[in-house]
Amino acid sequence: MTDANPKNRMPECYGIIPARSESKRFPGKPLADILGRPMILHVYEQARQCTCLTSVFLATDDDRIRLVAQKWDIPVVMTSTAHPSGTDRVMEAAAKLNLPPDSVVVNIQGDEPALDPAMLAQLVSPFRAADVQVTTLARKISAAEVGNPDLVKVVFAENGRALYFSRSPIPHPSKEQKINYYGHIGIYAFRMKVLEKFVTLDQSRLEVTERLEQLRLLENNIAIHIVMTDYHTCSVDRPGDIETVSKIISGKTRVKGKIKLNKQSDKDEPMQ
Repeated sequence: MTDANPKNRMPECYGIIPARSESKRFPGKPLADILGRPMILHVYEQARQCTCLTSVFLATDDDRIRLVAQKWDIPVVMTSTAHPSGTDRVMEAAAKLNLPPDSVVVNIQGDEPALDPAMLAQLVSPFRAADVQVTTLARKISAAEVGNPDLVKVVFAENGRALYFSRSPIPHPSKEQKINYYGHIGIYAFRMKVLEKFVTLDQSRLEVTERLEQLRLLENNIAIHIVMTDYHTCSVDRPGDIETVSKIISGKTRVKGKIKLNKQSDKDEPMQ
C-alpha cells in the first residue's frame, strides 16, 4: 500500500564517497590494499548493499583513483583539487550529477571499508518527515570513553534535535549522578537544498573553537537530527589500521559493542 500523504514519502537518497590521495598520515589511502582489493571498492560495495540508496558514486580529484574505480565499475565524478573538505567535494559531485532538489545526499566516508549498510539505512530513515533537514549518527558510550577528545560527544533533545557537539565531556554532572554519554559517528545525510546552503556559509565561531564543522549548521539555525545506533565504525586512519579492518571484513562480522577508537584523522571529511 502506498502512503497517501506525500509528506511522509521517502525521498530519493544518493550516496557520495569523497576520496583524495593526499593524506599526511597515509598517502594513497583510498587505494590501500585490503584483502587483495582497493579500499574504495570495499566502501562502495558496502554502501551499495543499502537498499535505501538509489545510487552510489565516488567523488575524487585524482586520476589514479579514477582509473582504479573505473576498473571496478565504480561510477566516478571528477572534482576540484581546491576543496577544503569532503563536504564541499560531495556538493560539487551532487551538482554535476544534477541530483533532484528534493533528494537526500549521504556523505559516506571513504575510509570506512567495514561500514555496515544498516547504518546508512538508519541514517536516512528520518527523512520521511518533511521537517528533517540533516541527520547523523550517535551511540551510547562508556564513562571511560568520555575523556577522549578524539571521540566527539553530542547532547540532544528528547525529539532527537542536536543541541551541541564537543570534544569535551558533555553534559557535565553537577553532582555524583549517573549520566548517559553519547558519542558522535561522523556520517551525515543532507537534503540537497541544505547541502547547497551549507557550503556557502562562512566558518562559525564555535566551529573554529571546537574544530567541528557541524557546529556551523547549529550556529546558523539548521537543525541536525540525531539517530541512535548500536553499530560502530572502524576507520582506516593509518597503515596499521589495515590489519584491524581486514580481520573484521574477512570474518564477515560487524563492529558492535566496545571497540578501540581510532585517533582523529586528516581525512577529507572534517565533519566529525
